[in-house]
Amino acid sequence: MANDLPLSKENILDAAEQVLRRYGPDKTSVVDVAKALQVSHGTLYRHFASKASLREAVTERWLHRSIAEPLAAIVDQTEGSSADRLYVWLTTLMHSKRGYAVDDSEMFAMYAAVTLDAVDMIAVHVELLVQQISQIVEQGMKTKEFKAGDSGETARAIFIATSRFHHPAHASEWSSEKVQEEFNLVWQLIKNGLA
Repeated sequence: MANDLPLSKENILDAAEQVLRRYGPDKTSVVDVAKALQVSHGTLYRHFASKASLREAVTERWLHRSIAEPLAAIVDQTEGSSADRLYVWLTTLMHSKRGYAVDDSEMFAMYAAVTLDAVDMIAVHVELLVQQISQIVEQGMKTKEFKAGDSGETARAIFIATSRFHHPAHASEWSSEKVQEEFNLVWQLIKNGLA
């Protein structure tokens, strides 16, 4: 079981993500990932202290690439109103999570599990998303589209108010025919509160 290629964390994370998609988070072991890389499982422990730390690293990278980066592109846009950008940001988050729950169910299941175990990593991810909302809100306040206030507190309130539409604990509710209508009601409340 020898592999002559240099083993990096990225190689391990790539292999782990593939194996997790194939077997699911509950059935995937460090040995499975090691076999995919053609190395001993002990080799993986030099990079990750435990199966839990490997799962956390895979999830963290997946969240960054799949959720945070696409949302950052919306924050960086300069065209349109802040309200429009905020709406696009929120609906992109909502539709992304809903899509991943169906189309990338193994990674989404691992993400849902990690939210219970890796509290610190999830807190960092949430803080990044709240900062993104805050940037949009701050811009709206600067242009007087939104009333003045604390953009950070406002952003946190918006994130919490919309959590039913993006937190994995609510994934079973996302297939409801009324979910978009309910989101629109919450959005109107947020939009009216910002004006």
